[in-house]
Amino acid sequence: MDILILNFRIFGGVFQKVPILDKGGGFMLENVNRITIIGGSGTGKTTLSENLGRVMNLPVYHIDAYNHLENWQIRDKLERDKMIMERVSEEKWIIDGTYKDTLKQRLERSDLAIYLDYSSIDAMKGALARHFEHKGEEKPEIPGCNEDMSFHFFWWVLNWRKNKRPTVIKILDDFDKNKLLVFKNRKSLNKWFENEFNTKIEQLDWKKKINS
Repeated sequence: MDILILNFRIFGGVFQKVPILDKGGGFMLENVNRITIIGGSGTGKTTLSENLGRVMNLPVYHIDAYNHLENWQIRDKLERDKMIMERVSEEKWIIDGTYKDTLKQRLERSDLAIYLDYSSIDAMKGALARHFEHKGEEKPEIPGCNEDMSFHFFWWVLNWRKNKRPTVIKILDDFDKNKLLVFKNRKSLNKWFENEFNTKIEQLDWKKKINS
């Protein structure tokens, strides 16, 4: 199956692929008003969320924008999580970012969750491609923070699956699997998006600032 329109039942750490197709062959999005997008750095969460917001006419919020102040300073976690939960309480949204402290609460409110479960190599390719194309430019979703690739961030991306993925899987184990889409690579995501919305995923315009 080329296009992974699947959910993954997770029992004892073992993935069982289960299609979540409607009778017409696609995931039913008519009543979807709240979407959580999760995955490691470099997987394209921001790009996907902005594209979904465009085609579904939903407001988009990026948790990175709440976590970071100017020049990559970190906001107080309690203040950050309060800001996130204020968005979660709204009736319509797309929120991208993993951030385990509020992930369970976001999932409880979600009509759909999309997990970009890419390999470490694919995530690193995405992060490096973004860095080389936009080095030094202000990130559109994080005002006051410029694209950079420190050794710490490089190591974070490379080890995200080992260090963070087990927690994500554990949290997803309690989530309604009929509302979960898991994509293993960009090819499957791009095919799903094009089939579902009859348009392609557009790359972000870094000269256009994103409101979060």
